[in-house]
Amino acid sequence: MARYADNPKVHFDYDILGQFSAGIELSGTEVKSVRAGKMNLRGTFVAVRGNEAYLVGAEIPPYQPKNAPTDYDPTRARKLLLGKKELLELADAEGTKGLTIVPLSVYNKGRFLKLDIAIARGKKKFDKRQAIKKRDVEREIKRTL
Repeated sequence: MARYADNPKVHFDYDILGQFSAGIELSGTEVKSVRAGKMNLRGTFVAVRGNEAYLVGAEIPPYQPKNAPTDYDPTRARKLLLGKKELLELADAEGTKGLTIVPLSVYNKGRFLKLDIAIARGKKKFDKRQAIKKRDVEREIKRTL
């Protein structure tokens, strides 16, 4: 199982409450681009509209820019493949104030690309300072040992 893209600041900015694994609907050239490590998950989120979930804001540049279609949009919304129960749970979480759905990472499972998504609550500035302090203390302890 190889990881192709990570959302680096999600654990710093959010408290993770629940986690899901979803398939992503991509075109062939997008799959090649993701497997080449060109996907960017920074600043992305998941939106539930009707009975479907979409990955919004993820950037997947074309695999071969000179061969890409002229109407190719690298930041288009991409459909996520989830079960009905998971979709209902995500829709309920999206409707709850203070909760958001964020992608964590993209990896392969066999020949398929999967996306780890999480229901998360945003951290306050105080919590972020606490996380930085804890990280620095742990780093200092490791140095002394």
